[in-house]
Amino acid sequence: MDMVDLPRAALIDALGRRISYLRISVTDRCDLRCRYCMAERMTFLPRDQLLTLEEIALLADLFIARGVRKIRLTGGEPLVRRDIIDLVRRIGRHVGEGLDELTLTTNGTRLADHADALFDAGVRRINVSLDSLNPDRFAHITRRGNIQPVMDGLAAARAAGLAVKINMVALKGVNEDEILPMLRWCGDQGFDLTLIETMPLGETGEDRTDHYLPLTEVAKQLRKHVELTPIAHRTGGPSRYHAVEGMAARLGLITPLSNNFCADCNRMRMTCEGKIFMCLGHDDHVDLKSAFRTGGVAAVEPLIDRALRLKPARHDFRIGAGAPPAAVQRHMSVTGG
Repeated sequence: MDMVDLPRAALIDALGRRISYLRISVTDRCDLRCRYCMAERMTFLPRDQLLTLEEIALLADLFIARGVRKIRLTGGEPLVRRDIIDLVRRIGRHVGEGLDELTLTTNGTRLADHADALFDAGVRRINVSLDSLNPDRFAHITRRGNIQPVMDGLAAARAAGLAVKINMVALKGVNEDEILPMLRWCGDQGFDLTLIETMPLGETGEDRTDHYLPLTEVAKQLRKHVELTPIAHRTGGPSRYHAVEGMAARLGLITPLSNNFCADCNRMRMTCEGKIFMCLGHDDHVDLKSAFRTGGVAAVEPLIDRALRLKPARHDFRIGAGAPPAAVQRHMSVTGG
């Protein structure tokens, strides 16, 4: 029997939080340059520094053996990685046999080409980042994007049987006037919507303070038009959901700045070069790649245990007077959204 098949110790951090959710960034590259996420000119990792897809799959096996029940593949943009569907199939074989769910976050630009294959490989639900329905505004936010391939991808996802949740970063002075129309559009399309506060990760060339929009204020404004009722629905992440009167769509709120949600954090993140970050808002990490390549699973397990001991109580995201431009220097695309 392979060592990964043997019973393992559960992933429990020093504060007693059980880690059941692993987010895996398969690449730091992206075909867009969203203003809140990346700089216009990015330097990406050399491809030879990335974990191979087989290495990612083997490390995923280990985390599943230790109690991870949900894996999300992220980037950058995961669908730009060559042969990504091979990895989805490899991890997807665990769904129903140790893994409750395999999901994916994408910008949707290549979704039309992959929606059927994702469903066939075991994915049943995806998140699609979409911050505007206006083509010109979409191009402004993404610095280069064409919205039509995203719309084609969403249509393909629905046709393939994938449940879709739209992720929209709420940006003051940029797209705040589109939040209610986006919610209504999602209701018409049969999509859920999650709103996200902008987070100070990496220098992007933009002033996040100018665009920070507290979701407490957004919810207050939405309630002037629709009734929002908190519900117990969870998808494993930090989003807190509300039923929306008259709509099938659920509204999720992710509030790292206005309402810290770290007390029940159940997540770790693995980057495309094999670094485990215990928190999106901290630089502390452990590097699995060299240990895995020289000593296999046996060499990696103590590093995972070290990561559990180092996992902080909470992040320290701040925006405003006296706060640094970025809580950490790495961009969101490095760690995975």
